[in-house]
Amino acid sequence: MSCGNHHETPCDEVLARVYTYLDGELDQGGCGEVREHLDECGPCLREYGLEEAVKKLVNKSCACEQAPDDLRSKVLGRIEEICGEIKATDGAGTSESA
Repeated sequence: MSCGNHHETPCDEVLARVYTYLDGELDQGGCGEVREHLDECGPCLREYGLEEAVKKLVNKSCACEQAPDDLRSKVLGRIEEICGEIKATDGAGTSESA
């Protein structure tokens, strides 16, 4: 997704970090980048609001159950793998079209 406007932090990068931001797992610099982008980008702000609502709904429905540590580690590892694959693919696609 992109709103078509230039931002210091690109839309796709912000959206890739939305859940990390929502979970409070970004450092201060990363949080500042995401907040600044959301302040100036309506489409990303709407997407953030949707993701926030989904997270709250899931939390409300599953708050009493906690995933085992090894499952959490596996899921986070897989998410990191997928993000790496997406970045590699985006990088390859960008250099071909340039």
